[in-house]
Amino acid sequence: MRPMAVTVAAAPPQRTLVQRIGAYVALTKPRIIELLLITTLPTMIVAQGGLPPVWLMVTTLVGGALAAGGANAINMYVDRDIDRLMHRTAKRPLVTGAVTPRNALIFAVALEVVAFAELWLFVNLLSAVLAVSATLFYVFVYTLWLKRTSSQNIVIGGAAGAVPVLVGWAAVQDTITWAPVVLFAVIFVWTPPHFWALAFKYKDDYAAANVPMLPVVATFRRTAVEILAYTVVMVGLTLVLAPVAHLGWLYLATAAVLGANSVWHEERRVRAEMMDLLAFIGLADYAEMPAGEMSGGQRRLLAPEVVFQQLLQCQPAQLIAVGSSFVAKAPAFLTARNRPAF
Repeated sequence: MRPMAVTVAAAPPQRTLVQRIGAYVALTKPRIIELLLITTLPTMIVAQGGLPPVWLMVTTLVGGALAAGGANAINMYVDRDIDRLMHRTAKRPLVTGAVTPRNALIFAVALEVVAFAELWLFVNLLSAVLAVSATLFYVFVYTLWLKRTSSQNIVIGGAAGAVPVLVGWAAVQDTITWAPVVLFAVIFVWTPPHFWALAFKYKDDYAAANVPMLPVVATFRRTAVEILAYTVVMVGLTLVLAPVAHLGWLYLATAAVLGANSVWHEERRVRAEMMDLLAFIGLADYAEMPAGEMSGGQRRLLAPEVVFQQLLQCQPAQLIAVGSSFVAKAPAFLTARNRPAF
């Protein structure tokens, strides 16, 4: 009688102390924490009307970093199942086994407790409550509820990322006025266009994990138009901030110039994609500027609305040819791999 083969599971690789510490640091998503703190410190300076005491800046930033790190770690704990399905998150600590789910959750909750205590003891109670409330909103409203159920997930859930400006103001003033509310609104409406632009790059990842980010469930045109709309609103809010926070003409002029640049880039993105569609389906001849109107011999394209006006002036035979080209080529354009639907 032949002996039965016994399969022994491979032991997990032994990690050094530095690797284990690095895994726990990765749980906190340090690059996201950096973005949050970038909004906190300038808010404190505006609230102070100058440079706040160094000890206050340090304790506020440390408490904010701990709170954000705990929130991000809980997010990784909850999303560990879909992180396995996405290429960009496949190396996260809970996916690779560098940290166990139980230890990750304990670590995350501990960070939140320490963050609340540190802010309460060294800053004030209002900043502590705001910081932890952002975590609760991020975890329960965005991660557990909206992220997997709504294409507007980042619109509503992104409010958590705008709370650090409230924390920074509260740390200095121990109250909330209209100025930090407007700052909160600026970050709130900045988040969707910023995130949707990134989501285009990882559209296939989100689709594989069945996460209904707007670029996954909507056409490119709808997403691009929403990005443009949010950008316009954001620019308007940055201008409103000037009189509310008494920031002066230098800020107002800078905000106007940078805001106009942002809107211009987003408007060009929408137009470029429309022209790409026209060229793909065989309308390039109608999209190109007449030779006499070219500048410096360089090829220029007409605005999409002008192209369609030209099409209305075509002869019936030309329109039939154009329509046939559209019917034949548009489906391939819309379903091309690694290309956002228009």
